[in-house]
Amino acid sequence: MSKHILVFLVSSILVVGCMGGKGQGHGNGNGNGGGLKLKYYDNLCRSVSVEKTVRDIVWSKVAADPTMAAKLLRLHYHDCFVRGCDGSILLDPTQNTTTEKTAGPNRSISGYEVIDEIKTKLEASCPEIVSCADIVALAARDAVSFQFRREMWPVFTGRKDGTISLASEVGGNLPSANANFTTLLAQFGTKGLSLNDLVTLSGAHTIGISHCTLVARRLYNFTGAGDADPSLDQTYAKTLRKLCPNPVNSATAIEMDPNSSRSFDSNYYRALNQHKGLFVSDATLLTNRQSATIAKVLENQMVFFANFARSMVKMGAVEVLTGGQGEVRKNCRVINGQ
Repeated sequence: MSKHILVFLVSSILVVGCMGGKGQGHGNGNGNGGGLKLKYYDNLCRSVSVEKTVRDIVWSKVAADPTMAAKLLRLHYHDCFVRGCDGSILLDPTQNTTTEKTAGPNRSISGYEVIDEIKTKLEASCPEIVSCADIVALAARDAVSFQFRREMWPVFTGRKDGTISLASEVGGNLPSANANFTTLLAQFGTKGLSLNDLVTLSGAHTIGISHCTLVARRLYNFTGAGDADPSLDQTYAKTLRKLCPNPVNSATAIEMDPNSSRSFDSNYYRALNQHKGLFVSDATLLTNRQSATIAKVLENQMVFFANFARSMVKMGAVEVLTGGQGEVRKNCRVINGQ
């Protein structure tokens, strides 16, 4: 690829990254206006810095356990794709309701205790002021930022917490590791997120682990004939088969980025373009010409970071509750009054 073509593509992607939703990122993903603001809590909670409190606790947790960065980022993703970024994933099931966290795709989610610790500390200083939804969004940003010791993207705040959380709503809204391109594009589009956002946000797979059960069919029975997915690099497929012998052990963990699963970088795209994307949802990004072009350009780390920042702001504003909507939970696991 020539230098002139690369410059054109980079410029095009940066423009696309700025389009859709509100230009400054403080509407919701569907463009209905969310009313989020930078430094929303500065005048509401004067006794303590809300953002510094979140950052200090998150950085201490990631320093002690580097895998926590991916866990908190994933928690934010899974929250925003079901009912928007409203903290509904945090609600515990009740006698009458199976909540989002009980749904199959969310049973491996963790990091709840970090959100609880932050909430407890903030409640002691500013009771009923800081929403759990905002804590999740800030924690995700700070978890990734720990590696760089600087904020990787701005977090607009002012979200309220939702009062509805249903396990039945997870499957149709949350993108699956086995989803094809058409399904992914539709699911992202429903949230007001573009093709560029889809490819860029998939880059979160540069950190964290998964488990053999999510790739078993891709390794051993892709077409029903005991074969591996032909779109997967065959050397990489052999490596994965060694890590995940058949029948697979559901407890066996595998890295999502074969190059650097604890470093937030653009190596995900290098692996993807070598046909070493772990999931079907990764590999399918190469089946569309425009998507594949974006994935190639995002190998440039500066371009990836810039686009990831824009896409995270957009995702963080999806279907948010503000103003008189929702509530500020006293306990992130329980609706007020229960």
